[in-house]
Amino acid sequence: MCTLEKRGRLFLLKLTGDGEHRLNPTLLDNLRSAITQIRSDPSSSQSVLITTSDGKFFSNGYDLALAASDPPLRALMAAKLRSLVADLISLPMPTIAAVTGHASAAGFLLAMSHDYILMRRDRGFLYMSELDIELVLPAWFVAMIRMKVASPAARRDVALTAEKITADRGLEMGIVDSRHGSAAETVEAAVKLGEEIVRRGADGHVYGRMRETLLREVLHAIGSNESASSGVRNSGSKLSWNSSWRTSTWSAFLLLPRCVGRSARF
Repeated sequence: MCTLEKRGRLFLLKLTGDGEHRLNPTLLDNLRSAITQIRSDPSSSQSVLITTSDGKFFSNGYDLALAASDPPLRALMAAKLRSLVADLISLPMPTIAAVTGHASAAGFLLAMSHDYILMRRDRGFLYMSELDIELVLPAWFVAMIRMKVASPAARRDVALTAEKITADRGLEMGIVDSRHGSAAETVEAAVKLGEEIVRRGADGHVYGRMRETLLREVLHAIGSNESASSGVRNSGSKLSWNSSWRTSTWSAFLLLPRCVGRSARF
């Protein structure tokens, strides 16, 4: 579940409840529906999006247990996340992730899909866990890491050592923009930053087009069949393909239905 609240020119999108906020098809559809509602608001191009969560987790990644029970859902979740990230990249406003808990794998990728990451210092870590769970990172995840993690050493630690990154370490690596003492302080800082950005008065449509240009490599990778490499599992001495992870092309997944909710709750 997620909720959407509008405070002046700020949109607050919250993943609700005390669970792990696993990215299953239902939650991904709810998030895309909220983004569609934000995009359709008349004030969207003068606004800022803040995404946060309840509980111990920002998001613990894909719902792997659900995918194990129904393997075709793996490809569906991958396609829906790619669509959600493409929506965020093209959104005509700045975006802030207020990370108040753990953000792992696809949950970490979701946080990196925002322009700013503010993080709680006393709890939680950023963790690209694919190495530890023996899944090869999709090409578009790698493209995002290249764009959002500045140094080769930091990219190595994110992708090739599966480091569990605290707020302090994230700030040192240039992934996190600021760190804060508690969940409430993190959200308060995100609101303050959002209000400062709104006061600058930039045109959101121009901002969004510039972001698309900056992240063109990510968008290209999202639309490439190479993204199906997320299905490569390390099987010891050789790599084997799991064809159920193959995902659709850019043009196909843009045709996924977008549900526009009438309520602020999704």
